[in-house]
Amino acid sequence: VVVDKTGTLTEGKPQVTKLVTTEEFSEEELMRFAGGLEKGSEHPLAQAIVDKAIAMDLTLPDAEDFDSPNGKGVTGSIDGQRVLLGNRLLMESETVDTSDFESEADQLRQDGATVIFVAVDGKICGLLAIADPIKETSEAAISALQKDGIRVVMLTGDNRTSAEAIARKLHIDEVEAEVLPEDKGNIIQRLKDEGHVVLMAGDGVNDAPALATADVGVAMGTGTDVAIESA
Repeated sequence: VVVDKTGTLTEGKPQVTKLVTTEEFSEEELMRFAGGLEKGSEHPLAQAIVDKAIAMDLTLPDAEDFDSPNGKGVTGSIDGQRVLLGNRLLMESETVDTSDFESEADQLRQDGATVIFVAVDGKICGLLAIADPIKETSEAAISALQKDGIRVVMLTGDNRTSAEAIARKLHIDEVEAEVLPEDKGNIIQRLKDEGHVVLMAGDGVNDAPALATADVGVAMGTGTDVAIESA
């Protein structure tokens, strides 16, 4: 059994739990850029960012030239400035230096939070920590599968430290983390090629190829239409 993390093992209702900024940026400025960039997205992490910005009574600007590189984050222009919002892979691909924030980011990840960096015009301006509570039923479900002799693997695009923190709490020994959406299906195929019968459970757009590749696809009740159709 291969399980996605967000919305499958966790509630899929993440919340922004911490903001960290450089001296040049206030928390309000950071959230205005982040919220403006994410306000058109349906991703659970995007919704958490927009909810936080609204809770801060911010007016969210419109973004132009919006793009969402697969598994990395989102980019766009706000007030004529290029804004990047995403993981370390996105920042590295745009040669943005995140070293000043890595120590803080790792500490947040060890608590199971997802860390999203924000950069404006090629310069890092802060990070957001987003936490998604584990579903109350997840630990019992994983335990029941394991007692039946079923091997359980977590498969997620999230950072390895964050993913392993969740896996430890649920006693899952095998974790495939930092997996791009197009690679999720490849991992399922590899397991099948090894002779395993594979069930995949997930709920997001990113899970659709893996759900379709698995012998059995299970879409969670919170799932997107494309995940349900694929399963």
